[in-house]
Amino acid sequence: MTPTMLRQLWSLIEMTQTNLLLKLDDASLVQWLLKQFKQERSLNQEEVHILNDYLNNRVSLIRDLAEQR
Repeated sequence: MTPTMLRQLWSLIEMTQTNLLLKLDDASLVQWLLKQFKQERSLNQEEVHILNDYLNNRVSLIRDLAEQR
C-alpha cells in the first residue's frame, strides 16, 4: 500500500461520522470503508485485498480513535 493510499484511507476514516464507525459490526465496517474508498479512487484486485487485510487488522484502532473524538 502506498503512503498516498494510507493518507487517503485515514482521511476517509477521520471524516466518517463517529456513530457510523461505532455502530457497524466489524465486517460491515470494513466493507463500508472499502466501498467508500473505491468511490474515491480506482483499485485493482491486489489493492482491494491489501486494503481489506489492512482494515481488518485495524478495526480496533479505528473504533478506539472514533471513541476518543
